[in-house]
Amino acid sequence: MILLEHEAVYTAGRRTDDSERPTDGSAVIDVDRGGKLTWHGPGQLVGYPIVRLREPMDVVAYVRTLESVLIAALADSGVEGYRVDGRSGVWVQVGTGPFAKDAKIAAIGIRVAEGVTSHGFALNCSNSLEPYAHIVACGIRDAGVTTITDVLGRRVDPVDVLASVERHLAEAFAAEGSPVAEARDARVGVNA
Repeated sequence: MILLEHEAVYTAGRRTDDSERPTDGSAVIDVDRGGKLTWHGPGQLVGYPIVRLREPMDVVAYVRTLESVLIAALADSGVEGYRVDGRSGVWVQVGTGPFAKDAKIAAIGIRVAEGVTSHGFALNCSNSLEPYAHIVACGIRDAGVTTITDVLGRRVDPVDVLASVERHLAEAFAAEGSPVAEARDARVGVNA
């Protein structure tokens, strides 16, 4: 498991449509993961689990496990995250009453080759949302993007959620029925 903050970069998954790319001419790195276009940068905790999935492989269960980990870590910070049917990642409600809407707070894009995962997730902590103004994030035109900092109204940096994410990952990967094989021998590397 590699947990880190990136320099600012747009990455496009295999399903990215040209109409979703940056409107300001910013460079994009095309990658071999699933999902669509996203941004990574300072203030965002990015996780790259490199694990072997248990046979028979259940990639959807693996994605749901990552979502559960992020939902639990958000709860530790006082944020109520949830899933939205038909959309990967973790969401929160922003606004109230008739103005309430779903906003993505964590994105997931993975690749599985020969049973081993690559790529992973990005949890928006204290990052700027300005880069998202130039793209169609994750191919979703009808929802916004937010950060833990914006939801709580106080600054929460990646280092503030690091231990929680790390703990929930270790617990989820070691749990009975986990989609991950041999997780009890996993090691975590951190650069946040």
